[in-house]
Amino acid sequence: MTVNIKVCNRELKSEGRLVRIARLDGEQFSHLDDPETMINGLRECEVRTDLFTFMQSPPETAPKYLYHMEWDNLAVLPVSTFQDWWMHQIRSEARTKARKAEKKGVVLSEIPFDDAFLRGMCAIYNECPIRQGRPFPHYGMGIDKARSYAGTFIERSIFIGAFLDDCMIGFIKLITDERLKVACAIHVLSLIQHTDKAPTNALIAKAVQSCADRGISFLVYGNMHYGRKTGDSLSQFKETNGFRRTDLPRYYVPLSPLGSIALRLGLHHRLTDYCPEIVMEQLRELRKTWYMSRLRGATAGL
Repeated sequence: MTVNIKVCNRELKSEGRLVRIARLDGEQFSHLDDPETMINGLRECEVRTDLFTFMQSPPETAPKYLYHMEWDNLAVLPVSTFQDWWMHQIRSEARTKARKAEKKGVVLSEIPFDDAFLRGMCAIYNECPIRQGRPFPHYGMGIDKARSYAGTFIERSIFIGAFLDDCMIGFIKLITDERLKVACAIHVLSLIQHTDKAPTNALIAKAVQSCADRGISFLVYGNMHYGRKTGDSLSQFKETNGFRRTDLPRYYVPLSPLGSIALRLGLHHRLTDYCPEIVMEQLRELRKTWYMSRLRGATAGL
């Protein structure tokens, strides 16, 4: 269960049933300069919160605070110039695929957040009910829901589309932090039927160009590794395109007696975080096989 709350003029999300954990909304691109003020505000908030968590932002990798700290990670690409990224930061495979997109006629451009974009976004979301071996949660999305879903942090957002014959076949949304030093790539998605044209590689290249043009120093693409999961296809894609794992301090601050107990017992983590990766990999394969058998027709193109 997720509850949206506002404390110290900042939007937060409070999640969990037994233990309520609050964090900044969009914490990868919404950074906290004064955590103590936020902590005091949460203690006075009418909405129950047991733990508050926040993380430092790149390039601040050394712990700055005395709260309980654990290491988290992000996939971070330092940005200077597009030419430096193209020549020195990415692997030849990514370079080849970006060129392939251009040869196949894929055109990249920054685009406005309007109905034309939303219609293209919905067409991509509604192409297939299964992605990466499990039900795609945004399948069936209509334009009104798409406007609300993609319209967050709109004043700090950059939208980039990949087009083939005037049809949007992929898109990416970048959200900058308040200091215009970090941009986070979210909603990165392309049509499965055009995978052979490598639109996602082209979108990353255009995102780097957009960041370089604005003097943005770091491009973040989610986590490099999630929990104990390592070496999957998404992590490999990020590494090929120059992203590197950056370990950053994540802090947990108890705000209630329950929060203190939960922190001591490790209840602020999911149960799956304690499961060996070899077991989780087998479970993911079983899940994928089950969904593929249930929706064989829908997954024929995967």
